[in-house]
Amino acid sequence: MQIRKIIPNTITSMNLLCGIVGVVLALGGNLPCAFVMMLLAAVADFFDGLAARALNAYSDIGKELDSLCDNVSFGVLPALMMASILASRHGWSSPVCWIPLVISVFSALRLAKFNIDTRQSMSFIGLPTPACAMICGSLCHVAAVAPECTLASLCCGIWFIPALSIALSALLVCELPMFSMKFHKGDGLGIDRIIFLACVPAAALSCLILGWPWSAAVFALFIVYIAINVVKAVIR
Repeated sequence: MQIRKIIPNTITSMNLLCGIVGVVLALGGNLPCAFVMMLLAAVADFFDGLAARALNAYSDIGKELDSLCDNVSFGVLPALMMASILASRHGWSSPVCWIPLVISVFSALRLAKFNIDTRQSMSFIGLPTPACAMICGSLCHVAAVAPECTLASLCCGIWFIPALSIALSALLVCELPMFSMKFHKGDGLGIDRIIFLACVPAAALSCLILGWPWSAAVFALFIVYIAINVVKAVIR
């Protein structure tokens, strides 16, 4: 087997490894480090596709491996982090603590749908699992490192995280068109990407002014990502 065909799958496997380490950290209550592992998994997820395109090293096993890794890193890990936040405040005996775990189920459905949906070669139909994971992971990071900020205080309530989990699960499998963060040959920026990129420094500056952790900017950016696509769909 040629080395160039192994490289993308090796990068994809690093995604899985980061996800597994993140799960272990989340089970141990170390949510900030679990979020860092999620970010590293997202980096690997970005570069495996980039490597496959650059090396022309596509394979059926790579496609299936990518979905398996994504479900661990961007399905199981964020669901477990959200459940852990609730359990730390209300205890595992509370039924609502188990509601966020549905994210892992709907993430698996989303990934299975993506694999067979020919409409999603250049963009997405439904919320991508990495975007869902970033919303969950960044929220948990904020709640863990800055419990005094407004965003973290929402997590103290018994209904916010369960409601968010259900909403994200619905977005994962809905028919809402969403633009891709990955650039393909011949792609232009597009107004939606320009707006999103313009929000990056705005979110960072807002967190700096408010004294919120950097993860709050990540949370805000991916909420904006959803909002841009919803508005775009309504206009259409």
